[in-house]
Amino acid sequence: MAALARWCYRHRLVVLLLWVGALVGLGAGGAAVGTNYSNVFSLPDTDSTRAYSLMNKAFPEASGDTDTVVWRTSSGKVSDAAVRSRIDPALKAIAAMPGVGEVSAARPSADGRTAYAQVTFAERADSVPKELVQDVVDRAHDAAGDGLKVELGGQAITRIQQSPQGLSEGVGILAAAVVLFLAFGAFFSMLLPITIAIFGVGMGAMGTTLLSHVTDIPEFAPLLGSLIGLGVGIDYALFIVTRHRKGILRGLDPEESAVTAQNTSGRAVLFAGGTVCIALAGMLVMRLAFLNGVVIATSLTVVLSVLAATTLLPALFGLLGPRVLSRRQRRKLAAEGPLTGDAQGAAARWSAYVQKRPRWVSLVALVVMGVLAIPVFSLRLGASDQGNQPKSTTTRQAYDMLAEGFGPGFNGPLQVVTQRSDTGDLVQRIKATEGVAQVVAAPPSHGISVIQVVPTTSPQSEETAELIDRLRDEVIPASHIPANVGGVTATFKDFAAVTGSRLPYFVATIIGLGFLLLLVAFRSLVVPLMAAIMNLVAAAASFGVLVAIFQWGWGASLLDAKAGPITAFLPVIMLSLLFGLSMDYQVFLVSRMHEEWVHTRDNARAVRIGLAETSRVINCAALIMICVFSAFVLSGDVEGAMAGIGLAAAVALDAFILRTALVPAAMHLLGRANWWLPAGLEKRLPHLAVEPHEDRPATEPTEETPVQVIHGFVRTPEGEPVADAVLTLLSVGGRQLDRVTSLADGSYILAVPSPGPYLLAATTGLYEPLARHVHVGEQPLVHDMVLSGAAVQ
Repeated sequence: MAALARWCYRHRLVVLLLWVGALVGLGAGGAAVGTNYSNVFSLPDTDSTRAYSLMNKAFPEASGDTDTVVWRTSSGKVSDAAVRSRIDPALKAIAAMPGVGEVSAARPSADGRTAYAQVTFAERADSVPKELVQDVVDRAHDAAGDGLKVELGGQAITRIQQSPQGLSEGVGILAAAVVLFLAFGAFFSMLLPITIAIFGVGMGAMGTTLLSHVTDIPEFAPLLGSLIGLGVGIDYALFIVTRHRKGILRGLDPEESAVTAQNTSGRAVLFAGGTVCIALAGMLVMRLAFLNGVVIATSLTVVLSVLAATTLLPALFGLLGPRVLSRRQRRKLAAEGPLTGDAQGAAARWSAYVQKRPRWVSLVALVVMGVLAIPVFSLRLGASDQGNQPKSTTTRQAYDMLAEGFGPGFNGPLQVVTQRSDTGDLVQRIKATEGVAQVVAAPPSHGISVIQVVPTTSPQSEETAELIDRLRDEVIPASHIPANVGGVTATFKDFAAVTGSRLPYFVATIIGLGFLLLLVAFRSLVVPLMAAIMNLVAAAASFGVLVAIFQWGWGASLLDAKAGPITAFLPVIMLSLLFGLSMDYQVFLVSRMHEEWVHTRDNARAVRIGLAETSRVINCAALIMICVFSAFVLSGDVEGAMAGIGLAAAVALDAFILRTALVPAAMHLLGRANWWLPAGLEKRLPHLAVEPHEDRPATEPTEETPVQVIHGFVRTPEGEPVADAVLTLLSVGGRQLDRVTSLADGSYILAVPSPGPYLLAATTGLYEPLARHVHVGEQPLVHDMVLSGAAVQ
């Protein structure tokens, strides 16, 4: 990493041009070929899939998308002349539009106040021009007025209601920029993580566009890629920028600081990015075709974000030099010299408090997480439909009008499909079944009979799911006619069942792989075991929040949404992202603790210092993630809002409660057992260094341990001795090793723990501070410090 970082720093213009060229090239390529997303959805060996196959055989699927125009009158009947004089011309005008296949006849409700007509386009929903859809909507709405309400529903109509592309990403970036500026107080430092995220997400999106022509990638995959890419891109750059700024503040020149940051935090970023990709790849265990494209899109974006953080970022460091610090910080550095000592401030005080009261902190954290996890026991998987969309949308209003006029189950009819024509007994049994509002048997076609069943309850109702089970387990077997239950509602129920049955294998896979990675990285059994448990706790609490908001409806009105089941595929995607991001925070927190443990063998100090030095940046990174994820509520998509809020809650709980409180408190309670590993396993495990040690000795010097020294004089350019100058010896990473004050004759002597490179700094109230890199060999080093420059008045 050091060699790569140094090369990128010194060849910064070449690296920058290569990245800009790649981004422009991919963008041009993506714009030239366009997208070819494929919403491949298959559930082999399910009842609904068999029903769908039979229906395709009986009634070959029409090429175009079918949407619905719904109208309702506040007085009178829809058959009144006044109503028909407004609706009929609108339907005829829609039918005459190029790209519209046909418009069906109006079908009124039983009370005569509501009616609907189906509009069939010539193409599929994702291929219908948005201009045509907007014309259809506008012409239908023109017929409204004088007590007549007209709304439209369907997949094509939903497409024009979506928020402008990039709105949620833009809001997320803007919010992240505010957080970064408040954290750094420097404009250029704020821009660096934003720039890395833009390159990573931009190239990931363009790359996904090109890959959509060679493999099946669903339409929502780029949205999820942006969701995870913005988060990890900003966070990874934030960790490295923070380390780089700290290095400069501790006296390193910008190049050495950039190299050190990449060789420490950059390594942790590589490791963390790998864990995220592994967690995302865990979705392949589900064996659901549409998730394969999600894995490709999200993993590609993460890989490009890591690559940008480890190559483009050091090049940008080279362009900015010391300007990564604010002007105030640069003036303070020049006046007071490098920073020394351990971390100070609120983070250090909190770390000391956790060390003092670990039992109390653990208890409070566990109670909070336990309470938040309670709703997860009522988790019900299903599918969102247009009934979950905001009340202000035309599709939601059309859904409600159909439910009011034709019954709640009209929006999600079931199809009972059989290869028998003698279905009279089966039809009668279905009509007599509890929960059935209407049964219509279509004439047989190609030897296949389809019976449409309208439930008395809505598609998302638990009673509808029970009706499907009742038909499959009791009614159909009793009729002795082999039949399958299909339809959109039955398909989503089967999907939820398949997802729920495979979810344990998925969770076990990503938890197991994460455990093995941390075991190798930190040479401990307790650390990876604790990480696995914390991941499960975070998942349970975040899903509890999700259930409370979207399933129970607590606060759903604030999002203009309706309560309903949690989208079936959301747990898979959320758990992948959550486990990946949780591993990020675990790696950054524990790697610093492990570094201190290797140096001192003092668990209490290792945990205290690790938390004090990383909690602020972890919390800042989490706050950025929360902003980015929460912004996806603006995506106009119910699944996007669920994923955004769920992940925002997960990150908040993971960073602010688990990593900042529960993990360090538990590690204080466990003591040296945190780092225990059986000797036999130690010998067999490969060695993987997340962060290399910064040229520090394995043990602190003692009276029995011989040390080298640096000695010399502090003088002015004229040779006059400088008394009372403060001389500080620091490691390459900025850790204070010794500190003395020069004597009246300007002499000083500093203890050096072992041969190697160090940083020597001299400060005084009369002259500008001075810092020099020195290398100590086997013999004492003589080094005079000459303080020059204008005296400080």
